[in-house]
Order: sequence, then structure tokens, then C-alpha cells
Amino acid sequence: MIELPFPSSDLSGHHNVHWRVLGPVKKKHREWAKNATLAAALPELNPKGDIMVTVVFYPPDCRGDRVNYPNRMKPYWDGIADALKVNDRRFLPKFIFGEPVEGGKVVVVIS
Repeated sequence: MIELPFPSSDLSGHHNVHWRVLGPVKKKHREWAKNATLAAALPELNPKGDIMVTVVFYPPDCRGDRVNYPNRMKPYWDGIADALKVNDRRFLPKFIFGEPVEGGKVVVVIS
């Protein structure tokens, strides 16, 4: 299980920001995901085939657009893939939308 901060609204597809502003945000989220994945010490994965991933979103409040939450995950996917040394195209995600929690978080389970 990997627990990550709720992805920034800056990563939303609706958020039009210059790449110089968005670049550091993406980098920070990618590093968080890589470090959290390495810290989770997951067992070795099958070298081929799909990797089943369940993502549970716990938003910080009720104002967000649940349809857009998965789009915000791209830097997290990249960081997780970096840590696992796999191509993120192997990920087969399932999304669950939990109730809001203070500060928000995302829980990723790889099986």
C-alpha cells in the first residue's frame, strides 16, 4: 500500500498554466510517488503482463470533480513506474472514490 498526498488541482486538465509553473509541481508529485513506492518495499512483480492497481481517492473536500481525479495521477504513475522499474502502460487501474478526509490523500494498492 502506498499513501500519497491528494494530487494538486494544478495537475487538473482544466488548469491552464505555463509549463514552467507546472513543471516543478509535476516533478514534486513524481518524486513523492517514487519515494513512497520505494519505502513500501513491495514484492517483486511479474516481469510481463498487466499490473493491477487500485487507487482510492480521499479528497480534501466535496468540491472536486471526481471524473478529473484520475487525470491528476499522471506524475504519480510515472513515479511509481520509476520505482518499480516498469513501463506505466502495464498499469491496469481501478478507481474508488472515498469520502473526504482532512488534507486529502490517495491510497494506491498494487497487486
